[in-house]
Amino acid sequence: MSGLNGKKIGIAAARKADVIATLIEKHGGASRIYSIQGEQILNTNVSEQDVVEFIDNPYDIALLTTGIGAETLEKAAAEMNKLPEFIQKLADTRLVIRGSKTLMWLKKHSLSASLVAKDGTMKNLLSALALEGDGEGKTLFLQAYNQDDVQIKTGVEALGYRTYLSKPYRYKEPNQDTLNKLKQVICNHTVDAVIFTSKTQVKNLFQTEQATEDITTAFNRHVLAVAVGKVTAQSLKHYGVSNTFHPSKPKMGAMVVELERYLARN
Repeated sequence: MSGLNGKKIGIAAARKADVIATLIEKHGGASRIYSIQGEQILNTNVSEQDVVEFIDNPYDIALLTTGIGAETLEKAAAEMNKLPEFIQKLADTRLVIRGSKTLMWLKKHSLSASLVAKDGTMKNLLSALALEGDGEGKTLFLQAYNQDDVQIKTGVEALGYRTYLSKPYRYKEPNQDTLNKLKQVICNHTVDAVIFTSKTQVKNLFQTEQATEDITTAFNRHVLAVAVGKVTAQSLKHYGVSNTFHPSKPKMGAMVVELERYLARN
């Protein structure tokens, strides 16, 4: 018997939420999507300005934090007929990478990184840069994508780097009604588990002090918090959620299959 039989699973994701829902239902569970990711809205002009800035100025390091952000700069460079110059500048610059998707993007262009976060977190990457201890006076091009961009920039500058922040996206908050409905089903224990695919979703859920206390209690006593990977799981733990599950590999399919087995045992 499937561990998902009769289980009600909430999905906080936006991207591939339908795919996750289909996988859950194939394994006998019931799902409902509460997309609280919010939205990143592209400013094309800013993206093009960032490409020109990188090509025309000397940088000791290019720190790329997300695959989608790197792809955005690639598309902007192509639109400006500057893609060969952009890729060549990356090849001539020391590359520091967070995340497997960013690494895949590099490989597509036959580029290699000198430093990659071992666990896919910025904390690990900043710690590795700090151990090198040679940031004073050096220049760094920071491609950031999410809500933590200012915090990342501050962390890099604390190591001595003069930093340019590439931020072609602005963030639109998630729908408040959807957010309130997810809080309600968690606190009323009308779902057995909630799946999170990014730390942004976790941060949005725990955006008020009262919500933090009530939702943390519900998760630790009644509702399983499911994270697609280690970074998202760490974000849940930051808010005091100890009743968490994440798969051995940060993949959607693996998450559902391993969640089924986990629930069958517990």
